[in-house]
Amino acid sequence: MKELSPKELKAIIDGGRDVQIIDIREYHEVESGNIGGLHIPMSEVMSRLDELRKDCPVVVHCKSGSRASAMVYALTTEKNRENIYHLKGGIEAWVRDIDPKITVY
Repeated sequence: MKELSPKELKAIIDGGRDVQIIDIREYHEVESGNIGGLHIPMSEVMSRLDELRKDCPVVVHCKSGSRASAMVYALTTEKNRENIYHLKGGIEAWVRDIDPKITVY
């Protein structure tokens, strides 16, 4: 499985390279804070595949990384998507390593 650390993702963003961030947490989780990107709850991802870009890296995240890891595995093995990455440690790692101002429930 392809993974990016929060620092690697931040470098991509800061470098101006194209990347799509997908937040698969539930609606009530996103309300507490987010890192931007498109919100698609995990239960809706497979039915909304057309919203996932094919022309750049797509980075999937959740709170701690476990749900996103399962989703990345499913997208790469079942849907043969090779541009899908897991944000290692989820938004918790992003808050710890990049932006401590974001609230994590």
